Amino acid sequence: MKLPTVAIIGRPNVGKSTLFNRICEKQKALVSNEPGLTRDRISELAEWGGRRFEVIDTGGIVFGDSELIPRLIYEQSRAAIDKACAVLFVVDCRSGVTSSDLELAKFLNERSKSVFVVVNKCDTDKSWIAAQEFYELGFDKVYPVSAAHGLNVGDLLDEVLKTFPNGKPLEPALPQETKVAIIGKPNVGKSTLLNKFLGEERAIVSPFPGTTRDAIDSLLLRNDKVYRLIDTAGIRKKSRTLLVAEKLSVIMARKSLERCDVALLLIDAVQGLTALDATIAGYTHEAGVSVILVVNKWDQIEKDTFTTLKYEDEIRSRIKYLDYAPLIFISAVSGQRVAKLFSLIDATAAARQARVTTAELNAFLQKVALHKASVPFNQKVKVHYMTQVGIAPPTFAVFTNRKIKLHFLLERYLVNKIRERFGFRGTPIILKQKIGNRRIS
Repeated sequence: MKLPTVAIIGRPNVGKSTLFNRICEKQKALVSNEPGLTRDRISELAEWGGRRFEVIDTGGIVFGDSELIPRLIYEQSRAAIDKACAVLFVVDCRSGVTSSDLELAKFLNERSKSVFVVVNKCDTDKSWIAAQEFYELGFDKVYPVSAAHGLNVGDLLDEVLKTFPNGKPLEPALPQETKVAIIGKPNVGKSTLLNKFLGEERAIVSPFPGTTRDAIDSLLLRNDKVYRLIDTAGIRKKSRTLLVAEKLSVIMARKSLERCDVALLLIDAVQGLTALDATIAGYTHEAGVSVILVVNKWDQIEKDTFTTLKYEDEIRSRIKYLDYAPLIFISAVSGQRVAKLFSLIDATAAARQARVTTAELNAFLQKVALHKASVPFNQKVKVHYMTQVGIAPPTFAVFTNRKIKLHFLLERYLVNKIRERFGFRGTPIILKQKIGNRRIS
């Protein structure tokens, strides 16, 4: 899965993320007028001219800033440049050549990469003429574009493709990928776990909560299986998010749940399950995604024979609606049990796609003592038969004799029995009630 790589580099707020979204043809990176929104490097696959390649969007580089986050952004950007076949050096036509642009040009020249100066925000004939001043940066390839409107981006990509090795046609499609979202409150270790999975410092890790703002996708090929790892921003209650970036990160994190197959819900072992953890757990349940409960920082806990059991009982009692979710204790820093997560992810993803035939379901239904569910007499219904009508999550149509909503106790009893018989570990099960006794195949 070695694909050519294109890195997008530039100072803050020149339109790097807008260009990234344009090339990848999707709204992936957060875009805002607030400078410095992108901190980590975000990657996505793109196709152009019969070639597939990886595009990396990086945080805005600020030289001479000794603060931790700018320094980490610089390190992330440097790693992206070192990996890339071509670098898109994005500048802002409206502001002209700045001292920061000159510093960054010197930095890129020292790395001897194929650099394309992308003069963004060229929306008029006048701005295209003004773009010529950027030859001052010392590069031969200067391209005026408007990333927001797509102007000249195709011509730029035609030239970028010429830097790719071998000139091979479109590579074969990758195996079906499993989308895994790493979610949890700020500073619970999400980025540390992502880096442990990838074996590289891919996401910025710092001791300050809320460091990750975007939802960062990374592709991992392991044992001939492809995983799309989505490291989400720390989810916070909206009333506490004041900056537009924080508010957008909450929205992006919720969207990450909607597009993933499996969510790894990280819980801080030192703090235990908090109210915010329970709220996030509710988000996963509402989104209908499969869930694995991951208790992180387990290496920091003093243990006795009953510690693990006590922790699990406490967590299960607080979020009973996720009783189907497997639970594992890990340390993202040391790597303790991290490798075991992949077998859980594979099993949970498979359960999410599993199907049961109508014949099997109705043979099972005849053996289930539904009268044992403690349903009030006036709300009892007779279940004629069942059939599976969907996957991801597994969804079943339940045909009953009365136009009365299935009592929640009967629903829970039936779902538990389905799990006992057919598995579906880690995934929610949806029941849809139908009235009548017309058998469907």
